[in-house]
Amino acid sequence: MSTKGARVAGALLVAAVGIWAGLRMYAHHASGRNLDGDLAGARIPLGEAAARNPGLIDAPDAPTAPPPRIPERLPLFSLADRSGKPTSIATWRDKSLIINFWATWCAPCRHEIPLLESIAREWEDRGVEVVGIAVDRRDEVMAYADELKIAYPLLIGEQDALDVAGELGFESPVFPFTVFTDRRGEVVTLYVGELHKAQADLILSVVQDLDRDRMQLPQARRSIKDGLRALTPPHPG
Repeated sequence: MSTKGARVAGALLVAAVGIWAGLRMYAHHASGRNLDGDLAGARIPLGEAAARNPGLIDAPDAPTAPPPRIPERLPLFSLADRSGKPTSIATWRDKSLIINFWATWCAPCRHEIPLLESIAREWEDRGVEVVGIAVDRRDEVMAYADELKIAYPLLIGEQDALDVAGELGFESPVFPFTVFTDRRGEVVTLYVGELHKAQADLILSVVQDLDRDRMQLPQARRSIKDGLRALTPPHPG
C-alpha cells in the first residue's frame, strides 16, 4: 500500500472508532449504566418475550433487551414540547395514542418517521394521535425535526424521557419502541424495533375494535400477537 493510501486508511479507521465511541458514550450517558456487549447482536425471541408480557411485541429485527413489565394503563407524565413548555401526555386524553420513542442517532428510528407521518395523516379523523418522544439533546432534535418537517407532536427529554421509559418497564431501553394505547389509556401493546406499515395497520385495526367495544383488552392482545406472528416470515433453516 502507498504512503498516501495508508494515511487514508488510517484516517478512516480513526473516524470509525470515533463514531463507535461517541455512540457508546451517549448510550452510557443516557442509560446511566455500562454497556457491555453489542445490543444489536441478538434479540429476545418473540415467543419468550410475549410469554412474559402479553402486551409486548418484539419486531423481527429488534435488538436484545430485558423484556419490560408492561403497565395496564399509560402512566401520566410531562415532557417539554418543541417550544420547551412542559406538556402532559393527558393533552391527548380520550384519543388512541401511538407513542414512538426515538433518537436522532438511531437509524431505524429515522426510517420510521415517514411512516409515522403517514399514519398521523391517515388516522387523525379516527381518534388516533401520533406522539414522538425524542430521547436526545434538544438542539439536535429540533434541527432534525425542522429538516424533515415532522408535523406530529414531539416531546423531548434526556433523563426525564428515560424515566418515562422506565415507567413503561424499560430499565435499559432500546430504540425505537412504540406504545399503542386505546382511547381509555390502556396499554394495548408495546412494539420493540422498527415499525412497518403492515404491522401498524394490524395493530390499529385491533385498537379500533377496542375503542368500539367489540373486544376486551386480553382478546385484543392475543389478536395482535397472533396477527403479527402471521406477518413475520419464518427464519430460514
